[in-house]
Amino acid sequence: MSAMPWPDHLLTLEEWDALPEYESHHVELVEGILLVAPKPAPKHQVAMANLRSSLKEQLPAEVVAVLDVDVLIDAGPPLTVRAPDVVVVSAERYWQHPKRFLPEDLRLAVEIVSPGTRRTDRMFKPMEYAKVGIPHYWLVELDEPITLTAFDLVGGQYKEVARGTAKIEVPSPFPVEVDLTTLINP
Repeated sequence: MSAMPWPDHLLTLEEWDALPEYESHHVELVEGILLVAPKPAPKHQVAMANLRSSLKEQLPAEVVAVLDVDVLIDAGPPLTVRAPDVVVVSAERYWQHPKRFLPEDLRLAVEIVSPGTRRTDRMFKPMEYAKVGIPHYWLVELDEPITLTAFDLVGGQYKEVARGTAKIEVPSPFPVEVDLTTLINP
């Protein structure tokens, strides 16, 4: 199989959709430019799966937690497509099996910080998510002690509503308890 030529222009949604699936990379599109990072490490992947499982057990039936899906942040031009580690969407929207979600579909976006995404997850994504009205954002730091910080969108900016390092009770978008002590256990 020959290598795909690297894009020399800002990508459109049609070109984004035509890209091949990348097994060894995490790919997002920021203002029309491909942002390529290594796939998350096994610890990160286990944390994603365990967080989703914990949410699945506690969330009301009308919502669903989904891993690593595309969210069209800005239709542009230029186009921005992000892939949060976990999102919570309405069950109705999930069962429509969209190719990607829109910001208004999300009740919650969760980013788990990786060594190569610290600045993006802590600064850029919260600004982007707030700008498009995603009502709740969680940031999970896997460095010891594992920390979850939960934010609610208030007046166009995220306000911290909970932070913890062991078992944390998060009040919104739905009251849930997350046991961070087992988050990276396989």
